[in-house]
Parts: sequence; C-alpha cells; structure tokens
Amino acid sequence: MDVMNEQTVRDGYAALTRHLIRTKQTITTMESATSGQIASLITDTEGSSEIFKGAFITYSNEAKIRQGVPAETIRTYGVYSAETAEEMARASRQAFDTDIAIGVTGTMGNVDPANHDSIPGQVYFCIDFHGTSHEFYRELPSQPTRLMYKLAVAGEVLKELNQLLETEGTGLFDSL
Repeated sequence: MDVMNEQTVRDGYAALTRHLIRTKQTITTMESATSGQIASLITDTEGSSEIFKGAFITYSNEAKIRQGVPAETIRTYGVYSAETAEEMARASRQAFDTDIAIGVTGTMGNVDPANHDSIPGQVYFCIDFHGTSHEFYRELPSQPTRLMYKLAVAGEVLKELNQLLETEGTGLFDSL
C-alpha cells in the first residue's frame, strides 16, 4: 500500500475543506481508531466552520452505543467491522444532518484486550455520501508512531472520499 506522508495528508485535507466550502457540502465524523484526527485535519483550514458541523470521538464501545451505534451491531459483527463503521457514519450523519459522514474503527499498533476481534493494522471505515454508505477495509503496514497510523488511515479515507467526489463530478485532484 502506498501510504501518504504527513504533509501530503495535511495538504489533501486543506484542499478537501476548501472544496466542501465552495460546493457547500457539510461533513462530520465519528472516529475511534483515529481519535479525532480526521476532524482535526478538516478543521485546520480557515472557514471550516461553514461545513463542519461537529464530530464524535467514540474510543470505547460504550461511547459508540451512546452516540447511536446499535449494541447489537457490535455484539454480532464486532467493534472492528464494516458494519460498525457503517453504523458510526450513519449515526453521525443523522446527529448532525450532514451531506457526508465518516465512521472509522480499527486497531492501531497493539492488540485491544477489551475486544476479541482486535488485529493490529486492520481498519474499517465508512463514508456515508449523500445518504449512500460506502464501506472500506485496509490492512496498514506497521507505523513508527500512533500519529503515523492515524495519518495513514486519514490518507486512505481522503483517497476514497476524493473518488466519491470525482464520481459526483466535483473531485479534488486528478490523483492522490
């Protein structure tokens, strides 16, 4: 997998935020594995308050459930699953009534002893794009720091979101 470097990821999110402002599309996130990194990258750009409605950092299963992820989804599919990522995006989009919502769950680095389905480097994310869910799975190579894991995931999310925007005819870049 081609992992973007930190500056490329930051520049990409600045371009995304400017694009969303221009096209008047709103966005939110519910993040677990990335613990708010994607929301931070979006809001690093001036004017982001026009399109960023808010976010949830749901690091624990309890937090996900409190914000609208059905406990049954976590029990049935595991917290680290496409189904949970989809429910995270759905719940976030509904809570903030946005055009785009991102849900991210996975394991960075170490095994999570609280969840039997924890496999380091496995990440699931969902982009709810104008009411249609798009689920993704990635196996990340080992990263030197937790920040680099978060940025690697953020880069993968950015690539897929760009593809969805291109499909809509308003893509950010020719390629990332």
